[in-house]
Amino acid sequence: MLQWTLVAAAVAFLGGVNAQIYLSNYSTPFSCLAESTGVHVPGTVPCNPVEPLQQHLAFAGPTGMTVSWNTHSQLDNPQVLYGESPTALTNVAYGTSTTYPSSRVWDNHVKITGLKPNTQYWYRVSNQNCPGCAYRTTDTFTTARETGDETPFTIAVVIDLGLMGADGLSTKVGPYGGAANPLGPNDLNTIQSLIENKDTYEFIAHFGDIAYSDYFIKESWEGYFGNNSLIPNMTSVVEGYNVLLEQYYDQMTTLTSSKAYMVGPGNHEANCDNGGTTDKIHNITYTTSICVPGQLNFTGYINHFRMPSEESGGVGNFWYSFNYGLAHFIVLNTETDLPVGLVSPDGVGGVDTGADNGPFGYPNEQYDWFEKDLASVDRDKTPWIVVGLHRPWYIGIQNDSSADVCLQCQQAFEPLMIKYGVDLYMQGHVHAYERNAPIANYSLDPNGLNNPSAPWNIVNGAAGHYDGLDTLESSLPYWSVNAFDTAYGWSRLTFHNRTHLTHEFVASANGTVLDSATLYKAH
Repeated sequence: MLQWTLVAAAVAFLGGVNAQIYLSNYSTPFSCLAESTGVHVPGTVPCNPVEPLQQHLAFAGPTGMTVSWNTHSQLDNPQVLYGESPTALTNVAYGTSTTYPSSRVWDNHVKITGLKPNTQYWYRVSNQNCPGCAYRTTDTFTTARETGDETPFTIAVVIDLGLMGADGLSTKVGPYGGAANPLGPNDLNTIQSLIENKDTYEFIAHFGDIAYSDYFIKESWEGYFGNNSLIPNMTSVVEGYNVLLEQYYDQMTTLTSSKAYMVGPGNHEANCDNGGTTDKIHNITYTTSICVPGQLNFTGYINHFRMPSEESGGVGNFWYSFNYGLAHFIVLNTETDLPVGLVSPDGVGGVDTGADNGPFGYPNEQYDWFEKDLASVDRDKTPWIVVGLHRPWYIGIQNDSSADVCLQCQQAFEPLMIKYGVDLYMQGHVHAYERNAPIANYSLDPNGLNNPSAPWNIVNGAAGHYDGLDTLESSLPYWSVNAFDTAYGWSRLTFHNRTHLTHEFVASANGTVLDSATLYKAH
């Protein structure tokens, strides 16, 4: 019963009237779902607490893979059996099982090293076929392509992807408000679209705002879960937050148990209050005062993922890099740890005030690492450099403000991208799609997509979550080539060879390609 002890400690730590209101029901034991059908229902607590759930992968260098999963009790010795044949899982790797206050689950991580590049392996995690658990067969993963491999490949990129209530992005809204853009009756949501198109890409990159479980509070007072849930105490902030979080990871498991899921931090990983929300029915304003420690300072994000920072000299899941075939990918943190003299949006005194997150490195560490990493890229082997980060600075959003346009991020990162010839950088945060022309210091590159010297910038925060899509200016800025604020979607990047890279904006609803463009770089 250690979990309940941790929760009690979290409540004691938090204190205050709000905590007593919203955590009062948390001592009620969660009911488990009898899984006689052999099917796990997303977001439910299994009857067997060692059942592996929310499985996901991450590259650990060209010859490694980290296998992660959650259980509802601690594993003494989490392990992964693996091999190059489904009938010969002759190798074993071991890892760790940890948790944090207010979490319902334990995070299990096993790093496998010494693998062959671009090779399919079969694997099975601890208790994968445990008695009474949902039946699972042996899974597979494929390691990263060897650095310099000139074989064409495609990846999927999503940003700002979350759930809408209990069933993922859906066709309904709460009776007292809700998403501006619910799905049509025959539309797929983005997770479903990614599953349907699973064979068209090799791994998934997700540059911030993962699950949006912090929307539990807003969804509750808007009545999404039913008219009796106007005030978010239908169970508790803790249970509601965790149910949505686990449900998202459950739904993604179809993808992330077989494809690497490479993530970066966004503002919705920072806390549990949707950045602050006001119940307009009862005139109650919610702030980080209702958050328990597990939902503050990126705690869930830090514990749930294991990105290849050790292999690339980065820091945790916040900044790191990896090679894949002809490309070098870099993930940056726009939320904290900007250079000295610049205020980080989610840091002390930032535009998203109240939590004062980070820093996670020493002063200027991310900036220094970024420049060192860029300088070390062998452009003969990996001619393409692609950077993923959350907050944009070139965007045509209505009523834009410092919360939407991150000029500090531009000052921190754009000069280095120009200096070292970054080919493409992708961002989200604004919930719309905007493909911009190659641009540097607000000056368009005269070559356009025909061998520009300026980086190409694409903003795609249209994957979908409870609040729907943002509205773009009716007259877009001069740098914008094509934009959409009426369709949920994701990006598909195809690296054809050393000189040609195609970006497609895929409509989640039906798989239609709404926008496509190809960048030529002589390299």
